[in-house]
Amino acid sequence: MPRQTIVIDPVTRIEGHSKISIHLDEQGHVEEAYFHVGQFRGFEKFCEGRPFYEMPSLMARICGICPVSHLIASAKACDAILAVRIPENAARLRTILNLAQIVQSHALSFFYLSSADLLLGMDSDPGKRNIFGVMQANPEMARDGIRLRQFGQQIIEGLAGKRIHPSWVVPGGVNDPLTAERRDHILQGIPEAIAITARTLDWFKTGMERFREEIRTFANFPTLFMGLVGADGGLEFYDGKLRFLDAGGHIVADGLEGDAYDQYIAEIAHPWTYLKTSYYKPLGYPDGVYRVGPLARMNLIDHCGTPRAGQEWAEFRELDRGAVLSSFYFHYARLIEILYALEKMEQLLHSPDILDTNVRAHARANNAEGVGVSEAPRGTLIHHYKVDRDGLITWANLIIATGHNNAAMNRGVLQVARHFVHGNKLSEGMLNRVEAVIRTFDPCLSCSTHADGRMALKIELRGHAGELLDVMM
Repeated sequence: MPRQTIVIDPVTRIEGHSKISIHLDEQGHVEEAYFHVGQFRGFEKFCEGRPFYEMPSLMARICGICPVSHLIASAKACDAILAVRIPENAARLRTILNLAQIVQSHALSFFYLSSADLLLGMDSDPGKRNIFGVMQANPEMARDGIRLRQFGQQIIEGLAGKRIHPSWVVPGGVNDPLTAERRDHILQGIPEAIAITARTLDWFKTGMERFREEIRTFANFPTLFMGLVGADGGLEFYDGKLRFLDAGGHIVADGLEGDAYDQYIAEIAHPWTYLKTSYYKPLGYPDGVYRVGPLARMNLIDHCGTPRAGQEWAEFRELDRGAVLSSFYFHYARLIEILYALEKMEQLLHSPDILDTNVRAHARANNAEGVGVSEAPRGTLIHHYKVDRDGLITWANLIIATGHNNAAMNRGVLQVARHFVHGNKLSEGMLNRVEAVIRTFDPCLSCSTHADGRMALKIELRGHAGELLDVMM
């Protein structure tokens, strides 16, 4: 048989627009596979010439799903430009806001985008393999997912004024303090949210045996892992230092400062996608490929820091002798992180100074550049800005979690395609598994498509009869 290409366009149940191409040889075996991201948004260039203090609210508009992540990383970069130490209570409030986003975004990924595969099966009717099919098959699970996401969004709205694109986090801290009424309202909802997460974890763990083949093949290979850890090695989303871990569970580098990221993280562009690929500089590419996000964070940390999440994390680490390698377990890790976020918010809201009204430091631009690093739902997020003497942005670089994961996603697509796809006998379930490995990473393509260097763009000029007149690369 002649060589063939199978194209999955679009990849469904992810944020953004992409496609997958699977290339078969003459025998119908998978030879190569690619994850293509065709959208380009170029935020780094949009920023140039803007006052640096506008950046947090501007960057929050990159994405409607994880605006808080960009808001916080951007504000931290601006704090560095101000050269201030923000008030302790401002850091607590930023942390709570970030944890609320972890809850709502992870709930979206697990319940809305992936639960249909897990509940109904990878080979189920594609017409029902969606949140509406979940509602029909398991109404309680659907309600739980909607309620959990709603709770996270309500916390964001209560703190920051609105659920999407808030501007409450500002250079130097936050705009206004927490009130007792808002604190008590959040605390009232936490027990219900914890109960939802706990029963979902129990359901997921009892059903993992059904996905033995997917666990074995869903981006299950050695890579490095990267993310923030706290000063005590604990799970950290707002602050901390960067750590790299190898597939055996051994620390490769630790205590790395975020503002020196360019010493150990490099990026390359590929001709088939607008999505950049990051790698660990000392090992080069491809040996330095790493993963970020929930799976990476569960591998990197020494402990969780909250009781129920800590117990679940201990069970999680029993899955493998070294690092847990299968990206199927991103789903498991997300549920543990939701539990942690809820417990940690409860702890922070009981802090004696949580209602302190000192929540912002004021200054002018004192440094020519600043870097902000935080953990977004999908992984480590880096914002780096340079300013002129008037505080106007002259250069910006954003490294997004999905870019960190790009090489692993491409390898995962190839691994799944080689295992499940056979050119002489295609089935919808085979191709759904190729998409499902991407969904484990929960990519956010609107956030991450900031091309570097030569663009993966080809423009053809054709006449009225379809003849090729000119090509621009």
